[in-house]
Amino acid sequence: MLSCDILIRNASVLDGSGAESEVLDVALRDGRICEVGSALEWTAPSVVDAEGLTLAPGFIDVHTHDDISVIRTPAMLPKLSQGVTTVIVGNCGISAAPVTLQGEPPDPMNLLGNADAFCYPTFAAYIEAIRDAQPAVNVASLVGHTALRNNHMDRLDRTATEPEITAMRSQLSEALEAGALGLSSGLAYRSANGASTDEVMELAQPLASAGAVYVTHMRTEADGILDAMSEAFEIGRLCHVPVVLSHLKCAGIANWGRSDEVLRALETVRTMQPAGCDCYPYAAGSSTLDLEQVDERVRITITWSAQDPEVAGLTLAQIAEAWSVTQVEAAQRLQPAGAIYHSISEADMRRILAHPATMIGSDGLPNDPRPHPRLWGTFPRVLGRYCRDQNLIALPEAVHKMTGMPAQRFGLAERGFVRKGYCADLSLFNSKKIIDTATFADPIRAAEGIVGVWVNGVLSYTAEGATGKRAGHFIPRGKTAWIQ
Repeated sequence: MLSCDILIRNASVLDGSGAESEVLDVALRDGRICEVGSALEWTAPSVVDAEGLTLAPGFIDVHTHDDISVIRTPAMLPKLSQGVTTVIVGNCGISAAPVTLQGEPPDPMNLLGNADAFCYPTFAAYIEAIRDAQPAVNVASLVGHTALRNNHMDRLDRTATEPEITAMRSQLSEALEAGALGLSSGLAYRSANGASTDEVMELAQPLASAGAVYVTHMRTEADGILDAMSEAFEIGRLCHVPVVLSHLKCAGIANWGRSDEVLRALETVRTMQPAGCDCYPYAAGSSTLDLEQVDERVRITITWSAQDPEVAGLTLAQIAEAWSVTQVEAAQRLQPAGAIYHSISEADMRRILAHPATMIGSDGLPNDPRPHPRLWGTFPRVLGRYCRDQNLIALPEAVHKMTGMPAQRFGLAERGFVRKGYCADLSLFNSKKIIDTATFADPIRAAEGIVGVWVNGVLSYTAEGATGKRAGHFIPRGKTAWIQ
């Protein structure tokens, strides 16, 4: 009789492909799935009876800002407790590496931490730090456009010169050789908004030959969203690289209801080039406090403020009233600060979330003292609220959006599927009970319904909490197999 390390019996297996579930046994050995089948005649020192439970590939959070957290707080409980086994960092143009600061980190790089957090001048140094920290989840990383600009420009409110672009491209190429997934941009932020389309295009030149991707927080998600999408797709088309639109949304009350035309534009482009998006399952976003987004019709909650840290958790309206000033004036006094913006239509979010091109990403901000609940709740919220309770997405499709689709799009080799020979990243959950518990009022709460999480074959989380065993790896870029 064959033996393995762990045998999971009678699980309702969703393999990550989008196919319907099948009751199967899954055997794990040496960090990999060594067999998948019905009524396996195998022995193991650890046997898990998963009857009535769903076994899926470990969830891949495609949009995170965990760059520093995976090193400084390697237990990674906000993600592990959701069934997440891999985080993709370096989004929105901001990455922990390669970075050499000239002073304080520019907005929005300060979302990742203070100046002392940026101590990785090369991408290789960052990889080494991840390996030393041994986080509880796997880590794959993009390289941030704003991070590169910070390294080589004296000021960030202009487009880069040719020598500056050459220097940035050299650093990007070095990171790609070390295993970076691709380039991310955050063109909506003042630190990158001055960059021309040509600057980004020239910088993106090494991506195609490396089999990498271009991921973008577009120049705007509000009135000019269609033009911003066109810019992103033009960069992808001319550079021959797949494009991922980060946290796709129609921001601002004036743009509610535009998701149909936004998705039609995406669908048209997808007939001609590889393109997709990610989305979080909440009708509110969170980032640094931006004066241009202050709208008195929108509830804005302050998550942190360097000038007035005691206001975290209060709304901008409450602060303005207490200070007898306008909300814009209050926002100016709070700078630098972070905020949650309730500026998205639930109907638009649902439409984007359910679209076949959409992956799931939390966009959680782990450094916020009062974070958006998406940091702790994104994946169980999709599986519980939007799959089971509202029937917006079929469970196999939702799991595909969290596993097989991102693994193939980002080139995460031998992950994202329950298949023989693949890495044993697995999430076991009760599909009848899984739900997020984190709320805007009480955001730091673990989800319910997660029964077991294995990272590289190591049981890292159970319904009782983290096991204390950390088995995450740095995942270098493999071959992308873009699926539309």
